[in-house]
Amino acid sequence: MPSYWFEPKSITFPVGGRPLTIETGRLAKQAAGAAVVTYGETVVLVTAVSAKPREGIDFFPLTVDFVEKTSAAGKIPGGFFKREGRLSDREVLVSRFIDRTIRPLFADGYRDETQITATVLSADGKNHPDIPAFIGASAALTLSDIPFLGPIGAVRLARIDRQLVVNPTRDQLDTSDMEIVVAGSRAALVMVEGGMKQVVEAELLEALRFAHRELLQQIDQQEELQRIAGKPKREVPAAPDASAVEAKVRALAEAGLAEAVRIKEKKARYAAIDAVERETIEAITGEFRRAPVSFDSLEAFDARRAELGRLLGQAKSALHDLRSELMRRRILDEGTRIDGRGPTDIRQIACELRVVPRAHGIALFTRGETQALVSTTLGSADDKQTIDALTERYEKAFMLHYNFPPFSVGEARPLRGPGRREVGHGALAERAIAAVLPPEESFPYTLRVVAETLESNGSSSMATVCGATLSLMDAGVPIQAPVAGIAMGLIEDGDKVAILSDILGDEDHLGDMDFKVAGTRDGVTAVQMDIKVRSVDWAVMERALEQARQGRLHILQRMEEETRGELGGAFTARVEVASHAPRMSALWIKPDRIRDVIGPGGRVIRAIQEATGAKIDIEDNGQVRVFAPNLDHLERARAMIEELTQEAEIGRVYLGKVKRIADFGAFVEIFPGTDGMIHISHLAEGRVEKVTDVVAEGDEVLAKCIDIDPSGRIRLSRKEALADLAAQPQE
Repeated sequence: MPSYWFEPKSITFPVGGRPLTIETGRLAKQAAGAAVVTYGETVVLVTAVSAKPREGIDFFPLTVDFVEKTSAAGKIPGGFFKREGRLSDREVLVSRFIDRTIRPLFADGYRDETQITATVLSADGKNHPDIPAFIGASAALTLSDIPFLGPIGAVRLARIDRQLVVNPTRDQLDTSDMEIVVAGSRAALVMVEGGMKQVVEAELLEALRFAHRELLQQIDQQEELQRIAGKPKREVPAAPDASAVEAKVRALAEAGLAEAVRIKEKKARYAAIDAVERETIEAITGEFRRAPVSFDSLEAFDARRAELGRLLGQAKSALHDLRSELMRRRILDEGTRIDGRGPTDIRQIACELRVVPRAHGIALFTRGETQALVSTTLGSADDKQTIDALTERYEKAFMLHYNFPPFSVGEARPLRGPGRREVGHGALAERAIAAVLPPEESFPYTLRVVAETLESNGSSSMATVCGATLSLMDAGVPIQAPVAGIAMGLIEDGDKVAILSDILGDEDHLGDMDFKVAGTRDGVTAVQMDIKVRSVDWAVMERALEQARQGRLHILQRMEEETRGELGGAFTARVEVASHAPRMSALWIKPDRIRDVIGPGGRVIRAIQEATGAKIDIEDNGQVRVFAPNLDHLERARAMIEELTQEAEIGRVYLGKVKRIADFGAFVEIFPGTDGMIHISHLAEGRVEKVTDVVAEGDEVLAKCIDIDPSGRIRLSRKEALADLAAQPQE
């Protein structure tokens, strides 16, 4: 054992039937808090650091990065530079999971810039590193002096053969019909994200309760480690007394804001709110600016500027709180929401298919002031996305990409690549739809769905789910059932609780919970939940799930009504793929006939592709997929492959060509690459003295297959073929 001049501390406890160890004090000791989490042979180092707040910051600047080092799996990065670059989508998603979990759990008033970095040091390919990263983030913050109100725990939950399994291995997940990641505090769940195969709400709620019970042990163990190795928490300075500013804001702005927040249309409401807030800030800061003052030093000038900045910040904060109070009070006291709806009301829905030509499938889904244009493109096996993950390499045949351009919210900013929000929303919608896609064996297309958010005022990710369903059906993809999504909200104040269906952007921002649920008429396929309050009663959770189910059924009904007649009279996929979509067909050949299709040096398969314009993919098991630009080219390519690989059938008559003569019979090619032998006794009725008396090389003859021996040798009969022909009735 090595000797240290410092003393690491660790704690080990079982999670999911396997030991998990949290260690601190050995690595990254200059961070405010550091934890090394070991689970099996998966090891993750998580650090927490904070810096002094930047001047003028009026929000909590938290950054979370989850980084998978390829060396952790004994790999060298691909590409030219041979080093890790930007975070992969997988790393972005885990970073978002951790961020959403810990963000609500810092002390009020804490504004120091804070960074969490989770680095995967070892990956065993069995235990996912994301759960150790979750636990490590909580442990690092809990051990540090940062005012974190944790600890929290996290588990991945799967259901295998109707049994709930904590932190399943990768192999176990292949047989699961539910996979959710759940994080929470001692009081309640904080974050939920996952997908499932049409699981009913009661079973989902049972799984969430089960997961929360599993979290408690992790929290106990982290508190014990904090007791033996943690640092005292720093105090958050009390905010300057703003009661005078708050009183002025209320006197100046309450009446105007109360009227402005009742405007139903988003842009008009925002314009009215901005006008009231500008007038209020001008009134409060104008008096300060106009006051006579003389500066006898640079320090006095800086102090004056700082005082103005503090006054401006207090006024903006008071206006935000007042606007939130007015909106929440109206919902709780009057049962009336920002846009005039009741708690369970769904906004108006409009759906349209084939809104532009050429797309294989396209749908425009509009719900209130949220609108998504969603397209589906069908591709071949060559179009699959190759994922070079940390411990595995695999291909994806289904991709859903979500875009959120600035014009969707009336903003002007540069277009850049997809950010964390786009990646996260796309992954949620992809999970919701993937549960109902047809098996690849029966529908061997690569599918790419792209959602363009054209307008946004709440839950564009759930609009994407609805639009993706319609787009796939429009493209002729035989999904198992239509999927719709809805975003639920919560407003809670003491004993007053309002559960809101189909929330607006403001209701998401000002509310206490964002709960997105997607599914079919029969059950849930994806869920995402973020809770911003300390706890939510399980009875409220149950009500929210049931209200979400009712809302989802309403949306599905409206989707069906809006597209009635456009999908062949039923709310199912079109019978055929779109006219502009490529055609695909799959057939099976014997593996030992693959060489006949490929040909020497690939000449045969290239000739087929050049002659038909088709693409041909051949698997080692004998499955052949033909991908062609239209039906005619598809049938031509398929016919050529079938001709090359057809097998002789006993009892069938062929027109073959004599390839070789022997004393005992003639060898006849009945189709390319396949010969059979006609014994001399089967050349004709009666005795045949010499084979050449009946046939010669190059002759075309009718021959009936009369036997195929175990080694594959084919016996033919010209005599029986002619007899069958003579027995046929003459016209």
